[in-house]
Amino acid sequence: MQRITYRAKASARGAKRRISYVLRPSKRLLNTKSNIVPAITPIKITRFAKTKKLAQISSIALLSLPAESLTTMNTQVPAYDHVMLDKTLTIAAVLGDSTYFATDGFQHGFGYDLVRSYADELGVEVTLKAYADEEAALRALQSGDADMALTTASTQLKSQLNLSSINVSCGYDASLTKNGLHPKVSWTFNSASDPLSQKASYFLCDSIKLDNTQKLAAFYNQDLLKDAYSQDHFKTTLTEKLPDYRSSFEEQARNYNHDWELLVAIGYQESHLDANAVSPTGVRGLMMLTNSTAKAMGVSDRVDPYQSIGGGARYLEQMKDDFADVPKTDRIWFALAAYNMGPNAVKGIQRKLSAKGIDDKSWANIYAYLSENQASNSRYGQAMHYVSNIRSYLETIKTATV
Repeated sequence: MQRITYRAKASARGAKRRISYVLRPSKRLLNTKSNIVPAITPIKITRFAKTKKLAQISSIALLSLPAESLTTMNTQVPAYDHVMLDKTLTIAAVLGDSTYFATDGFQHGFGYDLVRSYADELGVEVTLKAYADEEAALRALQSGDADMALTTASTQLKSQLNLSSINVSCGYDASLTKNGLHPKVSWTFNSASDPLSQKASYFLCDSIKLDNTQKLAAFYNQDLLKDAYSQDHFKTTLTEKLPDYRSSFEEQARNYNHDWELLVAIGYQESHLDANAVSPTGVRGLMMLTNSTAKAMGVSDRVDPYQSIGGGARYLEQMKDDFADVPKTDRIWFALAAYNMGPNAVKGIQRKLSAKGIDDKSWANIYAYLSENQASNSRYGQAMHYVSNIRSYLETIKTATV
């Protein structure tokens, strides 16, 4: 954490005059950028009141000075104060299956989604700074280049750097390992006494939040392609079939503003990249379009790979447009769920959540609803697996682990 210290040069006479002026009863409002100081109203000044007021004014004066002039008193300003003043939470993170991914022009991931939820509760934005390894990220935190770190660094390394950390599972490591996630993914801070760290601990260990963390871990399950058969099938399909269609995926992705590898992941989920695939319900082609969807998307031949990919890409773009009010970091999951079960079904879930005062533009909340109600509606379970599978295929393609 950056240390900010203070220097003030003033004559004793000048200081006395300024303090006397400030302590004088007044109807003025004292404005500060942080908006944490109430209006000063006329009061009867006693010796005790003056002493107390001096302490308050000293703190206010220090906070009011420009940062570049604060250099000598070794007063460490909590990261929480910086975050709330700037309305931005800056995290130092290392790319990984338990921390974050950067795909399709946005960042997502198990650890990162939890950070976003915490930032939402604080009412601030998130800025992510990527680092090549754990030590680099932790040293960035230590030097003040970040407010917190999102890593899977060892306890030993964090201790060596005199940093404080909280495991995001709050001790329930099994909820992560059963989903193939790193059991020690953690948030690290410069000091355990910093309100940013203390509030994070309350946030992560709240019983309701813990339940949501476990559901989010299920969405980010990393075991889908861990067994030999699934991994071999995925690798063989991409090796043998993708070269025939790659140019079509790339071109149609450009036409409709998608990541072409996202379209590949959808194609694998839909048909295992089989241009002649047909389902019992009548959907067919590489992107498995229904007859009505194909017509609406201008596809005349559903088994033509180029047309099928184009139809799927165009339909996905429509789903994105239908959820344009959802933050970009979550929008693709909403669009994929709508691609699978229809936009009206997803919007119906949103209305139910909104009626309960729950954020209906958070994918974590939508996924939690699907998980809780899948027993009564099989479409919910299908949508959960559909989106989770595509996410897993996309990340596997991106990280070239097959």
